[in-house]
Amino acid sequence: MTFNPSIFSRLIIVLCSFIALSSKAAAPSFRNQIQPLLAKSGCSSGACHGAAAGQNGFKLSLRGYDNEADHLSITRHAFGRRINLADPARSLLLLKSAGIVPHKGAARFETTSPEYKILGEWIAAGAPGPQPNDPLITRIEVTPASATLKPRADLQLRVRAHFSNGRTEDVTRWVKYTSANESVVNVGDDGKARIVGHGEGAVTAWYLSRIAIASITVPFTNKVTASTFSKAPKRNFIDELTLDKLRSLNLPPATRCTDSEFIRRAFIDTIGILPTADESRAFLADTSTTKRDTLIELLLRRPEFIDYWTYKWSDLLLVSSRQLPQKAMWAYYHWIRENVDANTPWDQFVRKLVTSTGSTLDNGAANFFVLHDNPSAMAETTSQAFLGMSVNCAKCHNHPMEKWTNDQYYGFANMFARVRAKNGTAGEGDHVIFAATEGDLVQPRIGRPQLPQPLEGKPLPMNSTEDRRNALAAWLTARENPYFTRAIVNRVWANFLGTGLVEPVDDLRMTNPPSNAKLLEAAANYLADQKFNLKALMRAILQSETYQRSNIAAPGTESDSRFYSRYFPRRMMAEVLLDSISQVTDAPTAFFTDERNRLQTGKPYPAGLRAMQLPDANIASYFLKSFGHADRTQTCECERNNQPSVAQMLHISNGDTLNDKLKKTDNRITRLLAAKLSNEQLIDEAFLNAFARFPTPDEKLKCVKQIALAGEVSRRDAIEDLFWALMSTKEFIFNH
Repeated sequence: MTFNPSIFSRLIIVLCSFIALSSKAAAPSFRNQIQPLLAKSGCSSGACHGAAAGQNGFKLSLRGYDNEADHLSITRHAFGRRINLADPARSLLLLKSAGIVPHKGAARFETTSPEYKILGEWIAAGAPGPQPNDPLITRIEVTPASATLKPRADLQLRVRAHFSNGRTEDVTRWVKYTSANESVVNVGDDGKARIVGHGEGAVTAWYLSRIAIASITVPFTNKVTASTFSKAPKRNFIDELTLDKLRSLNLPPATRCTDSEFIRRAFIDTIGILPTADESRAFLADTSTTKRDTLIELLLRRPEFIDYWTYKWSDLLLVSSRQLPQKAMWAYYHWIRENVDANTPWDQFVRKLVTSTGSTLDNGAANFFVLHDNPSAMAETTSQAFLGMSVNCAKCHNHPMEKWTNDQYYGFANMFARVRAKNGTAGEGDHVIFAATEGDLVQPRIGRPQLPQPLEGKPLPMNSTEDRRNALAAWLTARENPYFTRAIVNRVWANFLGTGLVEPVDDLRMTNPPSNAKLLEAAANYLADQKFNLKALMRAILQSETYQRSNIAAPGTESDSRFYSRYFPRRMMAEVLLDSISQVTDAPTAFFTDERNRLQTGKPYPAGLRAMQLPDANIASYFLKSFGHADRTQTCECERNNQPSVAQMLHISNGDTLNDKLKKTDNRITRLLAAKLSNEQLIDEAFLNAFARFPTPDEKLKCVKQIALAGEVSRRDAIEDLFWALMSTKEFIFNH
């Protein structure tokens, strides 16, 4: 190695300073100072030594969640070559971190930095490990917790950590910062936030597995008078809290939607079908001021309501013959359907599911435990489906974006460790689910089980022989459990408003705050007050002026996609779109099982069955596949894909689905022609069936002209073209 006088001089100076300091100062805490230092510098990140296999033979726990293992790795592994207690300044940990010797991760800090000083002092003090009497962090707080700023403004955030011994410390320098909305606010490593756009953003501060959020509001520059909000119509608490948010952002609300928009929108969102021409005609002619409320009540009582919400919960609970035998799949589906039909309160629905026992054919809910046949899968699906959050990351390490620890994960999973299954007596698909009186899930990191414990509930005695799921269900569905109620509120809200108060709808982690936290909390309390009656929540949403706003944005609000200044249009879900095409043409779709080989092995479903009445996701349908229906292989909203594609465009333009239905000899067009309707009447029927509205005078004039040009010989072709043209528009394909 070539002698470098400059490096040698630096080492001598640093060594002397370490010798002088080590006799005066207390050793830095490995748990509370060294670990956050390594995390902030990126040493224990997933891209560096915190990766599952580490880097270049040096492995740390992700963001320092395992103090004992990390101390051992730093001070003992590789013959202890990373630490030089006799000559601290020559420790490889320091030399590489400062870039004095080559390091693939490059220099992480300067030799003059506080990081270098603290790390050097710790080594000079003997590199002590975590101590039993170390104060433990209890929480962190970020200031300001909320702020209203203008674009291009800067804001320096400050973070204080609170410890179990009552001590507080400014840890601003050691915190990792992330922005939840980069289009509104950016944040640097130093905690300085820079405003870049209008809207609302949040900055997450992370320190020692504790998280705090700073909310930042940047009002739009619209010229809006105070009376715009004070005089805006309000029906219930939803409108009050939505308008409060819009006021804070200077976003004027859109006007009320038309009657034709409302009836079509409410039908699609509530029962998954279009109103018929007669239903639309009657609703548009009704002059009653209460007709919208009357319609809402009718929709909540319609049999199609049961079809629609059974299908939605079947997506959530993975009802599919890909993973269950046919008899078991049908039993699972019928159990869900019976509870939707009975309007079973959501807390009772979930309680019955997570505590289900007995034959999977007699008690369809028990199939939940066939689909998830180990404690980890049961815990992960339960948290995702009913708490709206993923704890999967905590299986291997403390969750990097949430507060859940590896210990909490295994305590939660241990609640399911005694669920057992045995073969039943009724043949294929019959399993008997029961709770054993012993058995635990071992946590690999420590080699023993954690006490069984809900995520934020009380631990259970390890030796208790009671079914642990009863205690889990009590905690899970309790009114005091904020995650449970907010999760289902967010799912229902997203169904009706197009986007959840939290997006994605099953990602309710602390670092992904809601667009309107007060509204989410109020809606959760409302649902709990209504004893978890989902229809009561749906009624409140449907009746609100927020839901009944036009989809046309008020001037200055075109970029709003989170705060409900208008109704956000979105493409109909695949099954609803296919059913709508079938309904408008009056040509039902024939459905077959077995997606892999429809012609050879597929079995047909009964004629006339709608897509939203199918019990199974294993369907041979190019249309449903192209338009992104859920395969029901994992509990995640990401399974359903509503993104547009070239395949969708081509299929609508010239695919078999629409063309075949238009050509059928017994479809709606045939019956309309047989009724000897005039061209004007035919056009009215087409528009009412597709759009729930009459054509405008200009639209009618153009359509009449085209049909007249076709002549009597080609009149049917012209009518088919009209129906095709209407069903190819965004007005038809999108719910607006």
